[in-house]
Amino acid sequence: MKYVKLSIQEPVAVVTIDRPDCLNALNSQVFREISATLQEVEANDQVRVVILTGAGDKAFAAGADIAQMVHENGKQGKELALLTHQAGDLLENIRQVTIAAVNGYALGGGCELALACDIRIASENAHFGLPEVGLGILPGGGGTQRLSRIIGVGRAKELIFTCDQVDAQEAYRIGLANHVVPQEELMDACMAMAKKIASKASFAVTMAKNAINVSMSADMKSGCSKEQDLLGLLFATQDKQEGMTAFLERRKPNFTEF
Repeated sequence: MKYVKLSIQEPVAVVTIDRPDCLNALNSQVFREISATLQEVEANDQVRVVILTGAGDKAFAAGADIAQMVHENGKQGKELALLTHQAGDLLENIRQVTIAAVNGYALGGGCELALACDIRIASENAHFGLPEVGLGILPGGGGTQRLSRIIGVGRAKELIFTCDQVDAQEAYRIGLANHVVPQEELMDACMAMAKKIASKASFAVTMAKNAINVSMSADMKSGCSKEQDLLGLLFATQDKQEGMTAFLERRKPNFTEF
């Protein structure tokens, strides 16, 4: 891969957008590489959590590459949107938990990638924003859909319509960031959370992720029905037996299923 680097420290994979000279700007090739890397990681049974970040200390990803987009027509714009959605859908739906380590600017497509992750941890110098309408377009990588689900429709409309950026503390206040940490502690904090999650029953975590994702588009009755089905499935697993037996025996469980 030219622009995306993969480092695996079992049970955690770190995926790094590696274009620090242009603040990790996102073009079609970068999105293709992100998707290919995530597909590789999803097939790895030893990886339980994925951390997505950007190279350097200035940007997670400072948006799509405008130098590419300025020359593109409507058909090409839709093709770019498909690539961004493919990457976002993988972050949202792969069986591993995904954590965005937001180290600096997460703007436009970069913000949309962070929104697609299950958890967002921001460094104190992080800034989030969707500036697309100021460029004559709209957030086309899931931003209009995911932002409102995370922070509410009113706040999402304001941020998208005004192109305003929010800093790390404001992102935390409105629920866009799960945690804010000093910049030098960002990866350690993400790794600590990743290992904590990986210590749980990974198949159960995946099923919980599945159920929560369903809740974003299903009505309550359908969502609860899905939850019941998944709970029944988990009751038939070895990890359920191991987890409950370990609890009764007051010992640490040894989960094996994924």
